[in-house]
Amino acid sequence: MRIHRTFLAAAAALLCTLSTPADPKAVNPQIKKIVDEISEARIQATIEKLVSFGTRNTLSDARDPQRGVGAARQWLFNEFQSYSPRLHVRFDKWRVKKQGQRIFKDVDLYDVVAVLPGKLMPETEILVTAHYDSLNLGQRQAPPPSADGSIGSIAAMTPEEFERNANLPAPGACDDGSGIAAVLELARVMSQYEFDKTLVFIAFAGEEQGLVGSTLEAAQAKKANEGIEAVLNNDIIGTEVSGNGRIDNSSVSVYSDEIMDSPSQQLARLAREMGQRYVPSMQVQVMFLQDRLGRGGDHTPFQLEGFAAVRISTPNENYANQHTATDTVENMSVPYTTRVARINSAVAASLALAPRPPAVMTIPAPQAAGAAGRGPTPMISRGQSRYDAQLRWRTTGSDANLRGFAVVIRRTTSPFWEREIFVGKVNEYTLKDVSIDDARFGVKAIGVDGTESLVSPYVYPARRKVEYETVQ
Repeated sequence: MRIHRTFLAAAAALLCTLSTPADPKAVNPQIKKIVDEISEARIQATIEKLVSFGTRNTLSDARDPQRGVGAARQWLFNEFQSYSPRLHVRFDKWRVKKQGQRIFKDVDLYDVVAVLPGKLMPETEILVTAHYDSLNLGQRQAPPPSADGSIGSIAAMTPEEFERNANLPAPGACDDGSGIAAVLELARVMSQYEFDKTLVFIAFAGEEQGLVGSTLEAAQAKKANEGIEAVLNNDIIGTEVSGNGRIDNSSVSVYSDEIMDSPSQQLARLAREMGQRYVPSMQVQVMFLQDRLGRGGDHTPFQLEGFAAVRISTPNENYANQHTATDTVENMSVPYTTRVARINSAVAASLALAPRPPAVMTIPAPQAAGAAGRGPTPMISRGQSRYDAQLRWRTTGSDANLRGFAVVIRRTTSPFWEREIFVGKVNEYTLKDVSIDDARFGVKAIGVDGTESLVSPYVYPARRKVEYETVQ
């Protein structure tokens, strides 16, 4: 026990005394400029325009040039195109078959996609997303979400009721005009700058029918082996007063998932750090949940395909206005939406300018035919002494703008990284007299401009179940 106490004391001392010799925490002037250029007036104008289409229900009449989903998606396409010739704008179109209660007929579904190519790592993508479709449940509104995910008795509705409601007024100012306004405003501002990585701005359709557009996009990205590093999905970012009267205009929730040190959790941690660094008036609340109880958003399909994805959302929902004709600009807060959009811009710009995260897992050696393969393992060990924490990693992508790496450490009970050591442009570092059993470890890349990659955590593989034969 004396040796174990020594390890614990060393780890505790390390967490209490380590500091970063370099200062990667400084505000990047370009990122700050981008954040400051996010316009509240532009966001309000966008939400008002979206509301003016009457409804954006995915199954509404798409032939009307002034009202409905067809008019809305064409306006979104044209608006993206107007921002910059450097934005490559397209429709991703699918013919979705009639199925279930919500998709009561075959329908053409259009996601609107605008791509800002990166100059140094164009194959690495940062996605900023929201859904442009809206919904009015007619007489079925009222109860708050239940544990089974039904909102406003959606689970009890028939296909005929969904069809009757498809052309009802569905302004969708907050759900999700607020998210789309943020996506458009980021596309407008950020398309005036150059970034190392590619930024992709997506307006999904079919979210209200079961995350249809995002599910199709995520599956397509997985099949094409796209290098999606992060997905920032914005859904209901426009209310600061909840249905029970609670008021909070200085915090926003970021949902990730429940898996310890998953890619989505690392993205949520970075969103908290960058969001609060560049918008200090806002508190970013990291939720280690995939979403609100029993519900889902357009980040979920990307998580299921293995990508890092989070949902950014208000902690103050008003269920009485969701999926009704009262989801209007008057019943939401444009200033609050603008502050959340600024957080998005800080996180997206930080990632798009930062180096790629290092690799901390081994590459499995080729196995002989018929031999049992061994998966990748973390490159962390006890060192030659067997009583140190020896960390190794590999550089990924270009190192043209790489300043070096930082080792991060936290207690096993802490949700956030507590200390870091800038170790320079190396690929190995040893923490003397620190047990790898007493803390969590990770590594991140630091750019020459101070931008930070996502943390690559050393995740220990779970032991496999073993069965033994016995002699009867």
